[in-house]
Amino acid sequence: MLKYRSNRFHTGNTSTLFSKEVAQTTREFHSGIQGYTPTPLVSLPELAKYLGVKAVLVKDESHRFGLNAFKVLGGSYALGCLLAKKLGVELRDIDLKTVSEQLPEPMVFATATAGNHGTGVAWAAREMGQKAVVYMPKGSPQASVDRIRGLGAECIVTHVNYDDTVRLANKTAQENGWELVQDTAWEGYEEIPAWISQGYMTMAAEIADQMDDMGGVQPTHVMLQAGVGAMAGGLLGYLVSRYGSDAFKTIISEPRAADCLYQSVCSEEGVMTAVGGDLSSIMAGLACGEPNPVTWDIIRDCGDLFVSATDAVSATGMRILGNPLKGDERIISGESGALNIGVLYALMTKVEGEEAAKMIGLDENSVVLVISSEGDTNPDRYRKIVWEGRLELA
Repeated sequence: MLKYRSNRFHTGNTSTLFSKEVAQTTREFHSGIQGYTPTPLVSLPELAKYLGVKAVLVKDESHRFGLNAFKVLGGSYALGCLLAKKLGVELRDIDLKTVSEQLPEPMVFATATAGNHGTGVAWAAREMGQKAVVYMPKGSPQASVDRIRGLGAECIVTHVNYDDTVRLANKTAQENGWELVQDTAWEGYEEIPAWISQGYMTMAAEIADQMDDMGGVQPTHVMLQAGVGAMAGGLLGYLVSRYGSDAFKTIISEPRAADCLYQSVCSEEGVMTAVGGDLSSIMAGLACGEPNPVTWDIIRDCGDLFVSATDAVSATGMRILGNPLKGDERIISGESGALNIGVLYALMTKVEGEEAAKMIGLDENSVVLVISSEGDTNPDRYRKIVWEGRLELA
């Protein structure tokens, strides 16, 4: 069910890449996009009471720009930065509705995705009058393919896993003179992944403001799911910049089949450690085997507990949010979105989680922040899990 490891490499060091000042720029950019509105931060008091904590706060990203997931924040910000760079102007001077008129021909943006990132890039390219080519790994759900194609992008499903699909997208982009917009980095390719992670900070800035509106609430525990760590690093970087690295404990969770960050903190020297194989998990958006070097430092320096969870943990989280206790609001959360509600439930109610809960200080005084990063992006699988009870927690 759960494997966990306390992070002995924790230093509390912050990052200039993910500061409050940078977040102000990203939020100003997103505020200029038609249809922008902060997504809800939902309090679940009955669940909190049941689990024995003071509060559970869930950021519901299923409302983001009508796309059912958070990923568009990173893709749109990166595209905006690339267009500003191409035109030699400041980002604040970009008019997203007219920028295409300033180019002799549309830019082509390529990316690899498990679904939500590609949807975000396709949507942003369409909104800005540009083109997108999206590559997906083998086994990708047809619903995700159709959604991306419905946004006007070309979508190609490969016969390899996610990390090899990234390499294919990069190779094809180089051969065709396209811009690769990828949410993981490697040597010589850091600027665009950094922009993507910075784009996610808009979500963290919204959360902080929403907690202020709740009477100055601050989290004692922040639970972040991770694939390569792009979102986790961006949000964690902002929150430690705003509140300080000692103000809360951070739990980083991953699917068992692709727990590269967990394996990294388990390594002898705390170095980035890749996980190979087919990376098969219902949490397709988190099924990434290679950590993002742009965000690894902030995750290693400020993460407290790293968790590797089975698919059944995520499925349980989906059912908890979709079938709430009386008095709590219902949240439709997909496989990658519900992971940490499942982890929190296991930590607070299962014998296997007792030691980890005590280790991280989860108790009746805890205010737990959780990110529901996606809605039912795969409706058929959502129904099989929530309606039919697939993947029961042992």
